[in-house]
Amino acid sequence: MRLIILGAGGYGHVVEDMAIQSEKYGDILFLDDNSQDKCSTFLQYKKEDTEFYPAFGNNTIRMEWLRRLEENQCRIASFVHPAAYVSPKATVGTGCVILPMSVINTNVLIEKGCIINCGAVIDHDCIIREGCHICLNATIKANNTIPACTKIEAGEIIENNTYR
Repeated sequence: MRLIILGAGGYGHVVEDMAIQSEKYGDILFLDDNSQDKCSTFLQYKKEDTEFYPAFGNNTIRMEWLRRLEENQCRIASFVHPAAYVSPKATVGTGCVILPMSVINTNVLIEKGCIINCGAVIDHDCIIREGCHICLNATIKANNTIPACTKIEAGEIIENNTYR
């Protein structure tokens, strides 16, 4: 299996690290607009054995690229680190990255294109709408619905029923 990572910045290298650890990919390539191989050339790499991941920290840009990949019937990669806890009663959408030591509790829905960063905790019965970034060690307590493309900053605590 081959992985094409769109974006070679810091987040792109985090995704690369997750991909290497997964041992799923024999080949990992970067496309980046600051290199010779531009993101716009992605269709040249589309093959049956190829997955793509839009590794942009900007939530809106990541979701624009995710939609573009989907419109072109590209396979989208997702990553859940083995040191993360994801409840079997939780649902994680396509194109998500769940980093080490994060907790996704019971009856949580993580929609597509989300980043759940290291040590983040999402308590029971929360919905994380598409394209969100829940930063390092952020805590979202129970019964919250976080709006699409929201960034919850590192260490931030969202109290129960804050977002409905």
